[in-house]
Amino acid sequence: MKIKLSGHHVEITDSVREHVEEKFAKLASHFPSLISADVIITQQHGEFTVESVTKYEGASLAASGSDSVMYPAISKSIKKLDAALKHRKGQLKNDLHKKPTVTTPEIAHEKVQEMNLT
Repeated sequence: MKIKLSGHHVEITDSVREHVEEKFAKLASHFPSLISADVIITQQHGEFTVESVTKYEGASLAASGSDSVMYPAISKSIKKLDAALKHRKGQLKNDLHKKPTVTTPEIAHEKVQEMNLT
C-alpha cells in the first residue's frame, strides 16, 4: 500500500512514518483492494490534526482525528477510517443480498385460492 504522508507545521520523522505505516498495514490486511492513502498531519495552536483520505471500491473516504499529542491523533484518524471502510464494505455486500421481488401478478395468487384442489 502506498502512503503519501505530509505535514503542515510538523516535521515528518522516520518514527512518525513507521508508526503511520504500521497502522495502515492493519487496514491493508483487512481491505486488500486499498492501493493508496493520503495522510496530512497539521499542528495548530498546540493541537495535532490528522486527516486520512483513501479510495475504496469507487468511493472516496476521509477521516480525521485530533489530539494534543501526535500519535493518539494518528490512531484516532485511522480508527475512524477503518470504521468508514467497514461501513462502505457493508453497503457493498448489502446490495448483493437484496430480497427477491414477486414477479407474478397479484391476480394469480387470488385464482389459486379460489381453486378447489382437493
